[in-house]
Amino acid sequence: MSISVDLSSKTALVMGVANARSLGWAIAEQLLAAGCRVGFSYQGERLKGELDKLLAGKEGVWAQQADATSEDDLTALFARVKAEFGTLDMLVHSIGFAPRSAMDGRFVDTTPEDWNTALSVSAYTLVSTARHAEPLLNAGGSIVSLTYHASQQVVPKYNVMGVAKAALEAATRYLASEMGAAGVRVNTISAGPMRTIAARSIPGFGAMYEKAAAAAPLGRNATPEEVGKLALFLLSDLGSGMTGQTVYVDAGASIMTMKVD
Repeated sequence: MSISVDLSSKTALVMGVANARSLGWAIAEQLLAAGCRVGFSYQGERLKGELDKLLAGKEGVWAQQADATSEDDLTALFARVKAEFGTLDMLVHSIGFAPRSAMDGRFVDTTPEDWNTALSVSAYTLVSTARHAEPLLNAGGSIVSLTYHASQQVVPKYNVMGVAKAALEAATRYLASEMGAAGVRVNTISAGPMRTIAARSIPGFGAMYEKAAAAAPLGRNATPEEVGKLALFLLSDLGSGMTGQTVYVDAGASIMTMKVD
């Protein structure tokens, strides 16, 4: 039996789409296919052209530049949300960054500057965007962000981003606790290795990608489309009883300590 999701009366803001390989875009595609009206934010004018290509010919969409670490940009972005939609049903946080210098070397050598950048961009922005979204979110609203299993186990060269993802997951639980009284749910998706722009910044990612597929019970890596489908579940009423959770979509790789033939 197939289940059809109708989001034609719903609105969403997707933050952090960089290009067609972004997991934020994989989620947006599912929302758009379900009829949702979607606004987008992007970090920096250099990314505008890529997003414009993705949105060409699509109805009910708009985009605005916003640096998620800037309170002024967030204020302007959510003013646009209010002007375009009135209220908001869904917020997708697809934002993360750490300087290359923090991932090339040893974790113990992480500088205060790189630590603060990674934690601010990758974790704190979930809190700040939730704060700006809160007055607009309808009861039954949902927030979804993206994390990775390096928050729980060591992934070589992921370094401070693993700490940032752990902070993101903890922030998810605290936000869920506070926002639940208003009927708003907050969850995060732990996706397996994906060939995104962010992944390319991880030294040795190609080998890690292949090893994860070999170790996974399903014998492969999960796909961006599968991430999008899980997000659709969590954002829609199908996930109405779930909040504060870190939900895995990684073909089972995270349950394995080693591959046994």
